[in-house]
Amino acid sequence: MFNIGCHLSSAKGMLAMGQDALSVGANTFQFFTRNPRGGKAKELDIADCEALNDLMAEHQFARIIAHAPYTLNMAAKDEGLRKFALDTVVDDMKRLSYTPSALYNIHPGSHVGQGVEKGIGLITAVVSKILEMDFQTPLLLETMSGKGSEVGRSFEEIQTIIDNCGNHQRLGVCLDTCHVWSAGYDIVNKLDEVLDEFDAIIGLDRLQAIHLNDSMTPFASNKDRHEHIGKGSIGLDAIVRIINHPKLRHLPFCLETPNDTKGHGVEIAMLKTKYLE
Repeated sequence: MFNIGCHLSSAKGMLAMGQDALSVGANTFQFFTRNPRGGKAKELDIADCEALNDLMAEHQFARIIAHAPYTLNMAAKDEGLRKFALDTVVDDMKRLSYTPSALYNIHPGSHVGQGVEKGIGLITAVVSKILEMDFQTPLLLETMSGKGSEVGRSFEEIQTIIDNCGNHQRLGVCLDTCHVWSAGYDIVNKLDEVLDEFDAIIGLDRLQAIHLNDSMTPFASNKDRHEHIGKGSIGLDAIVRIINHPKLRHLPFCLETPNDTKGHGVEIAMLKTKYLE
């Protein structure tokens, strides 16, 4: 089964997101747990979560992805900001206990001039505290493009965090196609080699989801500029190879292209014609 979805607005509620996903031919979706540029979450509606769970079971949804807000920085200089990140993720994890099929995706953080080694240490401290708690939702570190002082631009940086957290079984990775291409991983011409490198450094068993995006900027540009599928520097042929790759095709793919829900539906329909059943 082709597990394909897109990012949806959570403003209407959990069940509504599942219904919106179905309306555009998706069987998974991603959503922000709260305002992506803030920290406040709306009141949790448990009945709404249960209704979504029923809908997903009925329609054989793949795992959905809850995305942490962009404002969180686990590598911040300020201890208060790191505590804010920790408290927000803990609250999100509590809320996600009512949607047990969810994965939780987070940007590792930016070291803001402290250096990669220091940033990784600060991220590790926050992530370790989260993993010590009795939550069941997997925590996914997203691969980053390398703009500014982002941590997670290389597989080695991601794996160092995982190593420092004791290789915890609940810690995984979400691979963003635009980000890795922009970070210098040639998924257009050397997809097999990139996946072999990922496997050797991190392990493909850690890879639990893919953000499927084209890129507005060239290879190794270290820019985070998502583009419509087939209209960027990655191109449709490479995207098709990714969704059909035997080491990837079982994963949930989620579009983060600059589209509205209807536009995502067009992309989903097009990709379905390219997926080899």
